[in-house]
Amino acid sequence: MSEILIRPFAIADIDGVFSVILPIQRDEFGIAITADDQPDLAVIPDFYQARKGQFWVAELDGTIVGTLGLKDIGNNQTALRKMFVAADVRGREHNVAVRLLEVLLAHAGEHEITDIFLGTTDRFLAAHRFYEKNGFSEISRNDLPRAFPVMGVDSKFYRRALGK
Repeated sequence: MSEILIRPFAIADIDGVFSVILPIQRDEFGIAITADDQPDLAVIPDFYQARKGQFWVAELDGTIVGTLGLKDIGNNQTALRKMFVAADVRGREHNVAVRLLEVLLAHAGEHEITDIFLGTTDRFLAAHRFYEKNGFSEISRNDLPRAFPVMGVDSKFYRRALGK
């Protein structure tokens, strides 16, 4: 079996990133969204890979099969965004989501990040279970930091405190 490689995003990965994210959003969850509706993905280095942020890809045999962004929102706080794993590599066999999250948490520890916040839609039920199983607690929208970038489709919010 081939090995999944988790690594930081490089400019050459952009088509692969869209080839993972758009089909999940549109085909699996019926969200009418385009690449143009997600301008953050057109400027990943500036938007995610600045200050304490980062953007990772999961690669299998040279193909991007997963994504995960961490946006620095100031005050040692971050926003987890764009966590997507292609359907054919989900689950325990490849553990892509867990491995992406482990890399993010290691990065957060190295950069003294105290909180990770995220917003998601009420449709992503498996994602809700994943976040809850991995130390995230549901919070109200009012509990988000002012700098948190709320997306139009976000209806559920989570926080993981990393503590100091």
